[in-house]
Amino acid sequence: MELTEQDRLLLNQFQQRLPSSTTPYADMAAACDMTEEEVLERLKLWQEKGVLSRVGGVLNHQKVGSSTLAALAVPDHLRDEVAMKVNSFAQVNHNYQRSHEYNIWFVVTGTDDAEIEQVLADIERETGYTPLNLPMVQPFHLNLGFAL
Repeated sequence: MELTEQDRLLLNQFQQRLPSSTTPYADMAAACDMTEEEVLERLKLWQEKGVLSRVGGVLNHQKVGSSTLAALAVPDHLRDEVAMKVNSFAQVNHNYQRSHEYNIWFVVTGTDDAEIEQVLADIERETGYTPLNLPMVQPFHLNLGFAL
């Protein structure tokens, strides 16, 4: 997809400086010399085209609740079926495949540690596989934004 200079400016603004305000899209529009409608139209188009995978904030789950990284070791021929079951839980996100004995990795978020433990127990009951629970010991912030 061909990006204009204004598109690059908007994408850089979106991935690095999403305003924390009641009017974030209007604020981004002002910073990019656009209208709010233009910003929303472009973000929607880019999401439909796969340029953006999601539009939304990232919360520090340890400050507003609890989260853990978890993994399952599943036979390859059952991987997709088990992944669909894991994905059915509203508390699960960032589910992805790895080439490893533990081949399904996902993040579970909840209001507290008890909810996390319950979701992991429910996943085990639903899939028949015991999740490896890898709670965060020390947080690190990785800036995954790339200047366009």
